[in-house]
Amino acid sequence: MPRLVIFDVDGTLVDSQAHIVGAMADAFDALRIPVPSRAEILGVVGLSLPLALARLAPALGARDLERLGAAYRESFMTRRDRAPVGEVAPFYPGMRALLDALSAQDDVLLGVATGKSRRGLERLVEAHGLGPLFVTTQTADDHPSKPNPAMILAALAETGVAPDRAVMVGDTTFDIEMAGAAGVRGLGVAWGYHGADALERAGAEAVADTAEALAGLLHAAEWEG
Repeated sequence: MPRLVIFDVDGTLVDSQAHIVGAMADAFDALRIPVPSRAEILGVVGLSLPLALARLAPALGARDLERLGAAYRESFMTRRDRAPVGEVAPFYPGMRALLDALSAQDDVLLGVATGKSRRGLERLVEAHGLGPLFVTTQTADDHPSKPNPAMILAALAETGVAPDRAVMVGDTTFDIEMAGAAGVRGLGVAWGYHGADALERAGAEAVADTAEALAGLLHAAEWEG
């Protein structure tokens, strides 16, 4: 019976915080709106863009939020095209090796559940050469924002894996709450955008400090239902 490991992307697999914060600052500047703090911006990473912007700028109306979103996407793509992906979104230490090791196991399937757009995910996957690794990829274009469980439920349906044979790995409370809502286990990583305490309060079964520690948590004896 296969096991399914679903990964968040930003803050879990790759470190894109400088790119995200810079693009968000550009967008707010373009509309001449006070730029949120770095902590505020990183606090909404993982949500779909419309929901993230609504939280960062609750006083804006729908039209201005659309303009803000367009400005963010334009800046994000411009910044991405100016630099190699290894600079814009490098892997956290050990995470690429962990993906390769997991994908080499016959009974393990890998998936993605991300607040990124489909286009953004595809560009990242292509640039890092990740295409062969993931059998299911769920994005904000196709589902309600995290922590709604739709992404995980779709991944389970596509792979035919039962909830007790699946685990969600993420760095935000949105990831962990999504896992709980979908009835799968949630594992946190401490190097992302929400702290270990917050992840544990959200229901994370455990929080890994390193990729090596995460590999241990993902061993079948540690999380198989």
